[in-house]
Amino acid sequence: MRLSPRTLCAAARAAWRESFPLEGRDVARWFPGHMAKGLKKMQGSLRLVDCIIEVHDARIPLSGRNPLFQETLGLKPHLLVLNKMDLADLKEQQKIMQHLEREGLKHVVFTNCVKDENVKQVIPTVMELVGSSYRYHRGEHAEHCVMVTGVPNVGKSSLINSLRRQHLRKGKATRVGGEPGITRAVMSRIQVCERPLMFLLDTPGVLAPRIPSVETGLKLALCGTVLDHLVGEETLADYLLYTLNKHQLLGYVQHYGLGEACDDIASVLKRVAVKLRKTQKVKVLTGTGNVNVIQPDYPAAARDFLRAFRSGLLGPVMLDCDLLQGRSTEEEEP
Repeated sequence: MRLSPRTLCAAARAAWRESFPLEGRDVARWFPGHMAKGLKKMQGSLRLVDCIIEVHDARIPLSGRNPLFQETLGLKPHLLVLNKMDLADLKEQQKIMQHLEREGLKHVVFTNCVKDENVKQVIPTVMELVGSSYRYHRGEHAEHCVMVTGVPNVGKSSLINSLRRQHLRKGKATRVGGEPGITRAVMSRIQVCERPLMFLLDTPGVLAPRIPSVETGLKLALCGTVLDHLVGEETLADYLLYTLNKHQLLGYVQHYGLGEACDDIASVLKRVAVKLRKTQKVKVLTGTGNVNVIQPDYPAAARDFLRAFRSGLLGPVMLDCDLLQGRSTEEEEP
């Protein structure tokens, strides 16, 4: 008989961790400070821009946004696009909107740029913002220029390509990748619409110069804003397991055929490796010499666990549940 997720959850909950060990982790090493150069280039292009579109990951709507986007680029009308909505659990969408409105963000659109969901809302919203802005002086030009900003790997280039598909019936103009850092420099203007005539500036991903806490850093890393090896694939997999269990999101049990939920990452990765036949030969020194032993490939299992999460195979996830419920598990670091 197959046990329901609720039964599995109740059976395993007694052994689940109540917190994740955050001490001793160097967040600054994960997020190098060279990105300030990109922000300066964006500031230099501001005079050409009518509006700012900030793209962020819908799984972390309240975490990890770069405050400098609003502080330094905030002289222009601002639209927040929360992308990858298909990967996010949006049952609390109203609470998300209320939180963001308290932060001064009244204009928010949820999108899935891979399938062009809600993308048609973007240009009309931009036109409304630009038209109602007292700072807007069109002069002799009937065209509009919009800057697309955001932290790495949230779908800025995907948004541009989606807008082109929707409004110009044209293909890719910018390279898209599943790793941070694909867009390296502030690019030339890319047309995304004919009527109204609109161009977008794609920009490199820029993280905040100071990540407020280790847990915020882990959330950003789970969403792929930095290369996994900088944090550690098994560390990320462990934080993912902790988060899924904590919020009773047990899709991983069914996806990997584990039979039951578990809160020990070594045990989970071992079973994942066996399931996927991911093994490696390791030399072990014994009294009679070196012996080749076949062991589970834990790093390969961790990579597959992260890939399954990022592609939605474990189900939709909201990583900011605690913030939405008014309980912050993060301690601000001095």
